[in-house]
Amino acid sequence: MNDEKLTRIVEATLKQLAETQAEEKGFGLKKAKKLIALVEEKAKQMGVNAVVAVSTAAGRPIAVECMDNSYIASFDVALKKAYTVVALKMSTRKLSTLAAPGESLYGIQFTNDGQIVIFGGGDPLIHHGKIIGGLGVSGGTEEQDTALSAYGASLIDEIMKDF
Repeated sequence: MNDEKLTRIVEATLKQLAETQAEEKGFGLKKAKKLIALVEEKAKQMGVNAVVAVSTAAGRPIAVECMDNSYIASFDVALKKAYTVVALKMSTRKLSTLAAPGESLYGIQFTNDGQIVIFGGGDPLIHHGKIIGGLGVSGGTEEQDTALSAYGASLIDEIMKDF
């Protein structure tokens, strides 16, 4: 084996190792703050004073930010939406239809010590087919919160690439 071939093998191995390590770093505070900033920017454009919460894949908060003049109640709601989407592996909008009277998950909001939110504004953050966190947005109408959380979730691959 010549030196040039060995160098290419070592470089390819190091590149693969760096990609694996970057993947293992996961979704942390720096990425959560970037996501929150982008969602807040969109909320401003929509005229919504939102609270934006990001959780780990285990439902634990990473970051929460309250825009000026946001509702006090939106803090807990946003956190619970970020928890709900990872706990049940679906958006809170989808859950709202499944939790309607007569549907299969009716009453689920009364479980998990009241942590489950059954109206729109929460989306799981999915990267490479795996849930890496949760996003909860509260402060506007259900439609506005749903649009903002879906927007944030759509950015996750780009955010993961940027770091």
